[in-house]
Amino acid sequence: MAGSGSMAKTFRDWNVEQAWLLPPTVLDFVPADHLAHFIRDTVREDLDMSAILAPYEQEERGYPPYHPVMMTALLLYGYSQGIYSSRRLARGCEERLDFMAVTGMNRPDFRTISEFRKRHLAVLRGLFVQVLELCQKTGMVSLGHVSLDGTKIKANASKHKAMSYGRMSEAERQLKQQVRDWFKKAAELDANEDRLHGKRRGDETPDWMASKQLRLEKIREAKAALEAKAREQGEQAPLPKEQRNFTDPESRIMKTGKDFVQGYNGQAAVDAESQVIVAQSLSNAATDVQQLHSIVKQIKTNTGRQARELSADAGYCSEGNLAILARHRIRAYVATGRQRHGEASAKGRAARAGKRVSAMRTQLARTARRSRYRLRKQTVEPVFGQIKHARGFRQFLLRGIEKVRGEWSLICTVHNLLKLAKTMRTQ
Repeated sequence: MAGSGSMAKTFRDWNVEQAWLLPPTVLDFVPADHLAHFIRDTVREDLDMSAILAPYEQEERGYPPYHPVMMTALLLYGYSQGIYSSRRLARGCEERLDFMAVTGMNRPDFRTISEFRKRHLAVLRGLFVQVLELCQKTGMVSLGHVSLDGTKIKANASKHKAMSYGRMSEAERQLKQQVRDWFKKAAELDANEDRLHGKRRGDETPDWMASKQLRLEKIREAKAALEAKAREQGEQAPLPKEQRNFTDPESRIMKTGKDFVQGYNGQAAVDAESQVIVAQSLSNAATDVQQLHSIVKQIKTNTGRQARELSADAGYCSEGNLAILARHRIRAYVATGRQRHGEASAKGRAARAGKRVSAMRTQLARTARRSRYRLRKQTVEPVFGQIKHARGFRQFLLRGIEKVRGEWSLICTVHNLLKLAKTMRTQ
């Protein structure tokens, strides 16, 4: 097994060749060309799992845990089937033959699966590059044309659990007054304590009061966080409309189509030839323009090469971004936005845009439907469609931007694994 080496740590047996009466081996539970075999064997044989195995070497002897490589294969296979929750993954291990072919009949419970994912999330992010390297080895990554886009994905939080700084200040004043009123009333009733409360002490905090105190504490904490952020940005105080979510404070309200979601902004740069994701990232910024530079650098880091062409929609268009693409010698096809009502002439538009944006507008207008920009729509948008609709990933399970980045990386890793499996079947 790749990356396992000689290990002192003892794990529960995970022998997928174990003989059975009927069927004869666990490998026969599903057809030989089934995706379950491909993902299991890729994880076992082609990926370096040493970073996930290493922490177990330091653990004291005890009841053997489930094999970390098996658990990784389970996560990746479950994601490939559109199954993300730990409870549904655990149920698959008990009820589905394809899951049994991955786990060798092991049945980890949902708590074990959940804790494994949380414990190793940072290391699991590194699998993206390893799987991308496998795609490169099979000739799937040409980098002739790469399309970049972002997609808004719901956080594990409701947008109704967010509150603006101005509303926080108002709610804080109201709650403080209610708390003061209760203490005043309690003091007035002290003289009648025995008659009013019987055997009770009479100074217990009522349930509604405890709830308001907790809410007041949460509001004060959220206000303090917004105020600290404002100071870091050199501002005296947050804007009244500045919001913070109580459930996942690092998520943001973002516009998606005609609606708004409490979520994150996932980015993917996709190779036009194979629809393999060659770079990915995630932020809590609602806009895309600041994401391009890091993605361009990541393409080179991940693949050792740079894209020859890159297309992106108007959300990425700026003088700075076009300069970055030129500096990396990437031929750019970036939309400059639609003409707004009242913009009568190209000369007038050019006056409002920088030289690079004006030149890009002219370039795209000249080539029109023959422009390489048309590749963007058929390259990256289908990838998001496959992730969100075919595999049903529409909301993150975890909270906090670092954990959510780990989730997004796993989603992109599985997408590339599926592309790799399809290519291997046709070779």
